[in-house]
Order: sequence, then C-alpha cells, then structure tokens
Amino acid sequence: MRPPRRRRRPPGAEQGGMSVQTLSPAETPARIAPLPNLPLFHKLAGRKAVVVGASDGAAWKAELLEAAGAEVVRLVSGWQPADLEGAALAVAALADRGEALRFVAAARAAGAPVNIIDQTDLCDVQFGTIVNRAPVVLAISTDGAAPMLGQSIRARIEGVLPLGLSAWASAAQGWRARLKQHLPDFGARRGFWKRFTEAAWANVDRAPAEADFAALLAATPAERQGSVTLVGAGPGDPELLTLKAVRALQNATVILYDALVGPDVLELARREAKRVAVGKTGHGPSCSQAEINAMIVELALAGETVVRLKGGDPLIFGRATEEIDACKAAGVPVSIVPGISAAQGMAASLGLSLTERRRSRRIQFVTGHGADGRLPSDIDWGAMADRKATTILYMPRKTLGEFARKALAKGLDPATPAVAMANATRPDEARVAGTIADIDARAQALPAGAPVAILIGWVARDLAGASADLIPFPKALAS
Repeated sequence: MRPPRRRRRPPGAEQGGMSVQTLSPAETPARIAPLPNLPLFHKLAGRKAVVVGASDGAAWKAELLEAAGAEVVRLVSGWQPADLEGAALAVAALADRGEALRFVAAARAAGAPVNIIDQTDLCDVQFGTIVNRAPVVLAISTDGAAPMLGQSIRARIEGVLPLGLSAWASAAQGWRARLKQHLPDFGARRGFWKRFTEAAWANVDRAPAEADFAALLAATPAERQGSVTLVGAGPGDPELLTLKAVRALQNATVILYDALVGPDVLELARREAKRVAVGKTGHGPSCSQAEINAMIVELALAGETVVRLKGGDPLIFGRATEEIDACKAAGVPVSIVPGISAAQGMAASLGLSLTERRRSRRIQFVTGHGADGRLPSDIDWGAMADRKATTILYMPRKTLGEFARKALAKGLDPATPAVAMANATRPDEARVAGTIADIDARAQALPAGAPVAILIGWVARDLAGASADLIPFPKALAS
C-alpha cells in the first residue's frame, strides 16, 4: 500500500501554538537540478529478460543482460504478448513504429519496464554507457542525445579509474559482515571504511589480503602512516599528465608544488588537499631545498599523503635526489611518478623528433645554471660541439649568451639551428628560431618570467631560417 502523502501546510498554518511559515512548491529551494532520467541499478540475477530483434543493438543488449545475471529470452524474429509474461525487463529493436507501440503496450501490461532501441520516446528505461569495475559499476547517460559523447566520457573515466579497485570493492563485500562483529559501533566502522578507502587508492596495483583487514582494524587515525610521492607535472598542458600522476593528485592530502606547475594541473587534484607553493622563481627569493626537504618529511611523519609536484619530469633537474634521500633517512616511504619532460613537450609542439638516424644519434640535457645561478663550470664543451647531438638547455635565461659564446669557442658550428621556447605546451606558448650564433638576441623577445628551454641541433634545420619575430602558440607547428 502506498503511504499517504503529507500535505503541505499553507503559509501561516498553526503548529503547536506557533505560526509556521511554509514554502509553496515553487518557492522551495531545489536540492538537486532537474534530471531527465532517474539513474537506478536493476537487480536481474535469475530473472527473466526478453530481447526481441536481430540487430547488433539487440545482440549487445542481450549480452549486457546476461552479464547482469538475467535469464535472457532472445527472440530474433516474431513475438507474442505471452512471451513477456513474468519478464523483469523487455527490450526490442523494432523499426516499425506500430509494432513498437504494440510491444510497449504488451510489456507494460505484463508489468515489465520496456526499452525500444533507438526510439527513446517509447522507453521506460534506457541503457547507459557502462564503466565496469565490478562490483563498482558506473553508468553514463546523455538521455539519448549524444551516445558518442557518453562513450568518450566513459573512456576518460576508465583512464583514471584503476582496474585494481575491483579487487578492493570485492574484498569490502566479504569484510562487511565480519566488521560488524569486530566493531559494533557505527562510528568505529565508519573510521575503518575511511582507512579502507585510503588504502584502496594507495594500493590499486595489488589485491587486498587478510593482513590488510587486520591492519585496518587495528589502526587508528594517529597511527596512519604517511608517504611521499614525487610527481612529474609535465611541461604545462594538464592533458599530458600520466594516469598515475592524476591518481596521485586525487589521493593526496597535501601537495607541495613548484612555480612552474600550471593552475590547470592543480585543478585535477583532490579538492580537500592542502596546497603549498614551494617553487623557486628564477634568481629571486624562494624556499630553500633544505626547507622543502624538512617540510616533506615532517608532513609525512604526521601521517599525510604528500605529493611533491614538479614541473616536467622530477628526475631531470628537479632536485629529486635530495628529497628522496631525506625521505629514506627519516624512514618515510617514497615513490616516483615520472612526467613528460620540457624537452619532449617542446619537440612535440615543434612537430619534430629529437633524434634522427643521420643527423642526431644522441640527446643531451644540460642545465643553464648551477646552485649559484651561474653557468656551470663543468660543462663538457666538446660534447656541446658534437654536430650529431641534440642538446636541450634548461633554465638558461640569464646564461644563454655566455653558453653560446663558449660553445662557439669550443668548435660548435655557428650555423647550428637553435629554437628558444617559452611556456611549452601551454596556451601562451611562444618561440623564436635561429642559430646558436643569434639565439640569445632572439630569445629576448620571449615573455619575461616564463620558463624557457633551448633546443640546439640539426633536427631543427627547417626552423633555422625562421624570422626573429616572436611566434606564439599555436603557430609553432604551422611554420
């Protein structure tokens, strides 16, 4: 029996001797925006489902229903109302509108929700695009408006939703009843599931074991072990982050990020995570490396899940060694997620390869300044003069002129092509091209304060004759 509807008192109605002001339906603030459909998950195991039609769509619907445990009755041609008796769901691919309407009427008379493939106006239910991490299942619907958009959304979600979550969710099913015996208090069980969730995201590469249940059961928030992950943020474009980098950002409780990390990258992080800027701005005041090391260790020892977010790849001129050593000395677990380097992002924007069989047999990465901000004194100038090497010079804004003069003096061909790029892969990317002899003068046109890298080598020969005028994004590939 349907419960009686509660009547809304009119404005000013008396209640318990008090005047109670109520809102009309039009005035009541909505807790949720209007939905074109109500998403539900239908239990079909062991229940009858009827699928009519010979199309690929009908075959796919039958496969989905079987995957959900339904006992599928497949009718490739012809159907009768009696076929629908006792059905929990009725699906049909019927091009004839009249026959489709008869099928809908028969299904509803039998008490079965109905889906007519490619005729959404006749459907009681629709099939969404599915992300399957059973027992975790996500369904995406565009209300039939743009199925391909739904598929693309599914692809993006699948990219960041680890397959390993399935094993953790399955373990939760087995642990739930046992947990009530160990922890009858609801608040204590809630704490367990919070720790379980953190452990699942931190260990998606493996299935949980019985030891995990015991550890989570015994743990308290004060005993939570912290960790540090060095994550490469790439050169700037957030879509160049690896899937593992995004997962680390979404699992972090604290993020320490460099000045070179763009705001769009931080938008992918967990909203609740505390964000601390620890970047070094070229030749200006900044956090010392010792301060950063101490902060990382202190946060991890306090139980935080720390992400140290670095521009480019943390293992290329990212001072990773000092941070790794500091964590190991303190007994803090540390892991590394590599990123797309500035060199790779720059080459991709220019549309060229860093190596070529005849012109470049190796790549060399060189820093443009040392700890004192000056050009390093131990650069191998003979290697810089190698005609068949591609050189990427990092962070050279203050030292590019000196680098070019010394390289030329040690035998580097003055005609060697060179490209200077600022903000590689970002919307405000800009570059100038020329030769090693004039690249310093041309690089003065790049935006002040922007991160710059220099590509030197004959792989850039087609760009060497470019004008000295600044070429902003997205013209880099067009020249």
